[in-house]
Amino acid sequence: MLGLIFERGNFPGVFALFTGIIEETGRIVDKAGTAASFRLTIGAARILEDLKPGDSIAVDGVCLTVERVDRDRFTVYSSPETISRTTLERSKRGSWVNLERALTPITRISGHFVLGHVDGVGSIRSIHREADSWRISFALTGEELRYCVMKGSIAIDGISLTIAGLEERENIIQVAVIPFTYENTTLKEKRAGDPVNVETDIFARYVERFMSPRLDKGKIDENLLRNAGFIE
Repeated sequence: MLGLIFERGNFPGVFALFTGIIEETGRIVDKAGTAASFRLTIGAARILEDLKPGDSIAVDGVCLTVERVDRDRFTVYSSPETISRTTLERSKRGSWVNLERALTPITRISGHFVLGHVDGVGSIRSIHREADSWRISFALTGEELRYCVMKGSIAIDGISLTIAGLEERENIIQVAVIPFTYENTTLKEKRAGDPVNVETDIFARYVERFMSPRLDKGKIDENLLRNAGFIE
C-alpha cells in the first residue's frame, strides 16, 4: 500500500496520509453554513506556500479537502458525516486549530501514520506540569481504548503523541508532552474538560482484523504469532 502511495505521490481528496507533526496553528476567520454542513475559512501562513484547491489537509486531525486558497487563508468544507464524528461542530470564529498538509513522497515521517479519519471525541481529564513538560490525561471511549498500548501512538487533535499511561478501568490514557509540542500546537490553549478528536493507530486495527478469525476459533498461539511476523 505504501509503495503505491509513494510511487504516485499524494492522492488529494481520495487517500491522504499525515504524520501527526503539526506544521502550524491557524485561526478560524469565518464559519458559513448550517449546523449540519458548513465551510471553515482558516487564516494561516506556512502551509499556504504550496497549498492549492483539491489538496487534503488535516484540521485538528480531521482530513478535509481544500476548496479555495487566498493570500492569507484557505477554505474547507465539512460534511454531515464529518461533523457528527468530530469536534468541528464546536468550532467558531477566533478558535485556533492544528494544521498539517498531507504527506508527499519525500516527506520525513517524524510521527506516525495518521489518516485524518477520526474515531471519536474524547475529553481532557487533567493537565499537570512536570518540570519543563506536561502530563495530560484524556478520557476515551471503550472502543478507542482497546487500540491503545503503553508506548504506542495516538493522534489527539491531529498531534502524534506517545501513550505514557493507561487507566483501563476509567478509560483514560496519559501522554507526556514536551515543551516544543506544547508551545507549537493548540495544547497550550486547552483546559480540563475540553473535547478533542481521537484517532487510534491504524496498525492496531489491522492486527485486530487479521487476528479476529483466529481468536473466534480459539487457535491463537505462539506459532501463529511468529508465522504472522508479530514476534521473532
